[in-house]
Amino acid sequence: MKNLLAAACAILACVACNDSTETPPMAAASPLDEITRDSIYAHLEFLADDALEGRQTGSPGHAEAAQYVADRFAEFGLEPGGSDGWYQPVPLQSYHIDNDSPVFIVHRESGDTSLAYRDDYTMRGDRVRDNTTVRAEVVYIGYGVHAPEFGYSDYEGIDLEGKIVAAFRGGPAALPGEERAYHASTRTKITAAVARGAVGWIALRSRHSQKSYPWDRAKKAAGLNPGMTWIDASGAAANYFPELLGSAYLSEHAAADLFEGTPISFEAALDSIDASQPSSVPLGIEVTLSRKTDLDQLSSPNVIGVIRGTDPELSNEYVVYTAHLDHIGRGVEVDGDDLYNGMYDNAMGTALMIETARALAAMPLRRSVMFIALTGEEKGLLGSDYFAHYPTVPSDSIVANVNMDMPLFLYPLADVVAFGAEHSSLQAIVAAAANAEGFALTPDPIPEENLFIRSDQYSFVRQGVPAIYLSPGRSTTDPEIDAEAISTDHLRNHYHRPSDDLSRPIDWDSAVRFARANARIGLGIANDDARPSWNEGDFFGDKFAPR
Repeated sequence: MKNLLAAACAILACVACNDSTETPPMAAASPLDEITRDSIYAHLEFLADDALEGRQTGSPGHAEAAQYVADRFAEFGLEPGGSDGWYQPVPLQSYHIDNDSPVFIVHRESGDTSLAYRDDYTMRGDRVRDNTTVRAEVVYIGYGVHAPEFGYSDYEGIDLEGKIVAAFRGGPAALPGEERAYHASTRTKITAAVARGAVGWIALRSRHSQKSYPWDRAKKAAGLNPGMTWIDASGAAANYFPELLGSAYLSEHAAADLFEGTPISFEAALDSIDASQPSSVPLGIEVTLSRKTDLDQLSSPNVIGVIRGTDPELSNEYVVYTAHLDHIGRGVEVDGDDLYNGMYDNAMGTALMIETARALAAMPLRRSVMFIALTGEEKGLLGSDYFAHYPTVPSDSIVANVNMDMPLFLYPLADVVAFGAEHSSLQAIVAAAANAEGFALTPDPIPEENLFIRSDQYSFVRQGVPAIYLSPGRSTTDPEIDAEAISTDHLRNHYHRPSDDLSRPIDWDSAVRFARANARIGLGIANDDARPSWNEGDFFGDKFAPR
């Protein structure tokens, strides 16, 4: 206070002895201060409006949202960064199961049993073929995880040649969080099973799955919306396993019946995975899986804008921000509402990215910064995976990805989780950005959800690009609030539900600080002398970006 009074007196004395009556100039406000509640809400109000009908990939509502983002990029002075102006069209194949066609028959020596579609199991269509059928022996393979680097494998001593495998979703808790997420990926598991000769896949529900996603919700959603995959330059469907001739998702009550009289009961299988103990075994029964699929082709765009860097050399490198623009359109009716607005998921993330673009466009940046509003995330990270395979800039010029997906501001935030930060040199920049906005950095509070592989940053990681995904944590500055209970309630009752709309509460101070933290991350990467690098011996760096 003494120093402040002395400074004030000095200023007054200077003014008194000077003929000029000009007010001393104030320090210029940072462009980060332009990120406000009102500026964020303006985007949120448009993107989460009923008029966009849930922004389903390839829909008119999504196209209208894409145009809105392109208009904002143009308004802020960004350059078009797509292959077609602001847009990068993503060619897609839609596959929708014929809901009258699914067949799941269990063959035992005592006779055959037909399961009931939706009540006992669900199915999705084949990505390429309009008609598939397979009959084969069933082999139970636990989680279906092969992680020899952690001393764990569900495949030891098991013959899968020509077999249908039954495996639980998720991964063993004995594995570290984000490494577990890699091994829990369906793509990773199917790759391992197909390499060993598997011809079909039955997904089982763990106790965690049963608790977090009741079967009643699963069966109501079955067959409502099509699946999608992107099409590569040769016209082939991406991430397709033609060896798999059938697949199904089995309810827990039907799974208990399936395991009846086999070498392992369903309860014993549940106990083994909860204990991270491999217990794979042939079940001694056969199953028939059959389906018909309606196929179609469409296109949906990524929206891309670029802020050009000023450094003669570093401007040829790109920091890439991403946020998915799509949601799931219309779905299961809940309390008379079938419109899934996706306010938090992910109109909020897109709104924050737009405001980050506004702020960074007004700041000096040595590297170039790219912003992508992605399509098809809800269909399996399609827009990000397509861009990561077909970037609109040289692939080796992309130095980092900063992703924004479903940030929840349900209470005054005390902490944030930086998925992916500990794997690379980005950790120091992320920590500084979080600290500047008053956030503590905390570990993943729900590693069993495998969030690291479930959002768009993972598409960049798989191409060897260091990436981070900043997410609000589960602690609050208000001791009267149970942040854990509020977060859990949202995930159980509002995530991917019609109620994720503008009626949900928003702690705006947290939203603004979180947006600024994300902007600070990009600013730090763009102006750092060193290109981001994977940590020596890192699991993901060694797997996807071998030196």
